Amino acid sequence: QVQLVESGGGLVQPGGSLRLSCAASGFTFSRYDMSWYRQAPGKERELVAAITSAGVTNYADSMKGRFTISRDNVKNTVYLQMNSLKPEDTAVYYCNTKFRFAYYWGQGTQVTVSS
Repeated sequence: QVQLVESGGGLVQPGGSLRLSCAASGFTFSRYDMSWYRQAPGKERELVAAITSAGVTNYADSMKGRFTISRDNVKNTVYLQMNSLKPEDTAVYYCNTKFRFAYYWGQGTQVTVSS
């Protein structure tokens, strides 16, 4: 079955960087678009970045220039490099894909930006 496992979250100071990873299994990873979402306390889940199977990327406006999404089709992993982090980036970050008409989510990884 489809599994998405995020890792790489943690506590970082404002201005710092983190790289999140999402290891995928149960489907032919290279053929599917992948996305990162986040959900802050009391807020709705929002799209952070997406990458198509062809490697075309898309970002939410507030993340442009700070975040970079990438994928490794050999390792079946999608990454989110986050730079210049701000306290408002604090959230649980989730990996997502759509496979055979169903959406799949990982368990999430907590990112906390605080001094």
